[in-house]
Amino acid sequence: MGKGVKAAVIGGVFAVMVGGAGYGAYNIVSAVSGDGGGGASETKRSGPPDGDEVRKTAEAFFAAWEKGQADRAASYTNNAQEAGLLLSGYGEEAHIGAVEITPGTATGTTVPFTVKAAVSHEGKSKPLRYDSELTVVRGKTTGRALVDWKPSVAHPDLKDGDTLVTEESAQPPIEAVDRDGTVLTKEKYPSLGPVLDTLREKYGAQAGGRPGVELVIRHAEGATGEAAADTPLLTLAEGEPGTLRTTLSAGVQTAAEKAVKGFAESSVVAVKPSTGEVLAVANHREDGFNAAFQGQVAPGSTMKIVTAAMLMDNGVTSMNGPAPCPPSAVWQSQTFKNLTGMEPNESATLADSFQRSCNTAFVKLVDEQPLTADSLTREAQERFGLGRDDWKTGIASFDGSVPAVSGPDRAANAIGQGQVQMNPLTMASVTATAITGAFRQPYLVSPDLDGRQLARAKGLPAGTAAQLKQMMRLTATQGTGQEAMAGLDGDIGAKTGSAEVDGNATSDSWFTGFRGDVAAAAMAQQGGHGGDAAGPIVAAVLRAGG
Repeated sequence: MGKGVKAAVIGGVFAVMVGGAGYGAYNIVSAVSGDGGGGASETKRSGPPDGDEVRKTAEAFFAAWEKGQADRAASYTNNAQEAGLLLSGYGEEAHIGAVEITPGTATGTTVPFTVKAAVSHEGKSKPLRYDSELTVVRGKTTGRALVDWKPSVAHPDLKDGDTLVTEESAQPPIEAVDRDGTVLTKEKYPSLGPVLDTLREKYGAQAGGRPGVELVIRHAEGATGEAAADTPLLTLAEGEPGTLRTTLSAGVQTAAEKAVKGFAESSVVAVKPSTGEVLAVANHREDGFNAAFQGQVAPGSTMKIVTAAMLMDNGVTSMNGPAPCPPSAVWQSQTFKNLTGMEPNESATLADSFQRSCNTAFVKLVDEQPLTADSLTREAQERFGLGRDDWKTGIASFDGSVPAVSGPDRAANAIGQGQVQMNPLTMASVTATAITGAFRQPYLVSPDLDGRQLARAKGLPAGTAAQLKQMMRLTATQGTGQEAMAGLDGDIGAKTGSAEVDGNATSDSWFTGFRGDVAAAAMAQQGGHGGDAAGPIVAAVLRAGG
């Protein structure tokens, strides 16, 4: 094969391309017909595209993309408007040119491909290479074979509303380090990627660096109206990073990263109860969302830590006081039951029902005098610092929600269902408050850096904290947390939780625990019982933090 000639296999067909323009060298204008395609019309077809249609559609789309013909490339998709906007920005805002696309072998209607290009801006230029794929579908109205448009076709990391931009960085780069000066990178700690991007966006200027020129993904605004920090893809001109010290522990973070990898859709946070410093934050999720800090889901029976505190602080019962555990309990026409297999115990104490995680015991106690519809809310806000929307951790976070409600949800809230919403960050903080008696707002970056005011709450009476800590010890050594915490030495405690979610056959797994001066909490969506998935994650983190 002579100079300037290259080959590719598309859909099992060996195709020869002359010259350096890849698919741009094809004369394929007449290969695809229909709206905007530039070819002759044909009889409307139905059913999945066949191999020939897949090949020709991909060829046409790639050829137009290579030539920078955004509107023409978009005409071969099933969403010409969205595709046109993103592909126009690909050349104009992202300054990506000299595009050469090499397809792989099609699998059915899906075509993998490799993009080689150059990013050029203000006299700087660097090569860009990445892999992506597209799928060809049948147009619903025209019957044409069309590229099923998704932003990930243009770049695999793009999601709806995202754009590609090359310009001087909005913030200087940072070199984030842990509490002992160990450098924290996305490569070594993958789930810290979004966290490090956010820290750079917020603290890049304070860290003292100098911005460079980068190709970045600019993210769309989320449901909260805030956009995630830009995701850098390629650096054209190096900036000068400033050093940003975090509260993280490289050792605990390593354990957290490894632990969450074992369970789908899982997250974990570890904090230092004596200070509130965050030691680790890790997520293993398909969507890349920092659910560890920003999740808003029911925490199941881990919420019984707060409910038990409410019962003790209001004189309803105590650790060794009565908390009967019947087979079922009815609250305002709604029947609550325990986990399958739990033996009823009408003479149970609060410690007994806590360590066995008896739902009915807590439901039966929520209407005792002097409790009211807002008692749990006040306990959460005033004692544990939850649900006031005033935490300033250093990055975006959600500090829980415990609304005052009447009706069946009042009882459901007491066992971490109903309208209560938490995340691993808030539940790790709950454990820290429970075992020390003091609320210390968790934080990832010292408030001394930017002068922000950390949230405050009055914490727990010493007697309440002592009883909560002992009940958690019993749960870890004799109760539902025993299996997960087995093998951990020192002063340990735990609380399990399973949260039922409408539409899911399997409950969310929750677990929170402590060992010495480390508290951790984890959740694994649809992970089952608390000890099944979240428990091993927390145990691994506590083992590393000891």
